[in-house]
Amino acid sequence: MGRYIRRHGIQVVHCFDVPTDLFAAPVARLYRVPVVLTCQLSYRDLYPGFLRPMLRFTDRIADRVVVNSEALKTHMVKDEHASPDRVVVCHNGVDTSIFHGRNRTRVSQVADASLVVGAVCVLRAEKRLDLLMESFARVRHCRPGMKLLIVGSGDQLPQLEALRDRLGIGADCILIPAQENVAEWMRSMDIFVMSSESESFPNALLESMACECCVIGSRVGGIPELIEDGVNGLLFPSGDLNSLSSQLELVINDPALRQKLSLAAGRTAREEFSMEIAARRTEALYTDLLARRGIAAPPFNQRQSPLPAAGEMPAS
Repeated sequence: MGRYIRRHGIQVVHCFDVPTDLFAAPVARLYRVPVVLTCQLSYRDLYPGFLRPMLRFTDRIADRVVVNSEALKTHMVKDEHASPDRVVVCHNGVDTSIFHGRNRTRVSQVADASLVVGAVCVLRAEKRLDLLMESFARVRHCRPGMKLLIVGSGDQLPQLEALRDRLGIGADCILIPAQENVAEWMRSMDIFVMSSESESFPNALLESMACECCVIGSRVGGIPELIEDGVNGLLFPSGDLNSLSSQLELVINDPALRQKLSLAAGRTAREEFSMEIAARRTEALYTDLLARRGIAAPPFNQRQSPLPAAGEMPAS
């Protein structure tokens, strides 16, 4: 990696999360790259404890630590003692050419459903899919033929299958392994639920909004930075089964409200969180930091000689 940096005159190294932060940031600093950024995409308590001192070291040697939500910035400053001036928020972007609400059709697994409540995520404990399943069991009487569709893989699958059987919703709760064509599955969902107890700025929620799902999210992390309660979705207190069930029942029984929230969610994704907006925000960060070092950088879309493909990078 050091040879690659020198050979190509790299001026900015942006390391994306663990483990890249841990080895790329020190190497970049050693080779005197003008601007070094690390990227923190989740709360540090989700990482093994032995990594936290190492990550605090990379926080100190980086010019900036890029986070994807104001909530995560607060965590980095308050809990990880990072300097507020060094932590920069760059919200994630969504590719609206892939994630959109046009031509919504259901995948075959739920083609006959009267309404689909769904989630797309890794099946981990902090996603609280157990809460979603219990809420669905409470409200499924509201709409005959309604289905719960959960798309994802992970170590919680056996527990979720067992819970599905205990709740007696086996015929109406469909568990599908992780899929490549995520947008098609999201466009099969009328209501998308993000029931997590820990999130920074969840891509799946943003993508489902772009697909014009009616979204319900727990009031944790950066989720309220995406969902304005009652305007483009609904929020509920994390872990509150009664509140989630009430929010689900509300939008199940009120099609006009469901459509209003769905369309507003799509506008939010397109107008505030598109990939183009995210790219411009990141470009502005790079050019500002380079300017502080006295380096003039041309707009990236006018760069004359693009960097070599990633496959050309030698082993470090």
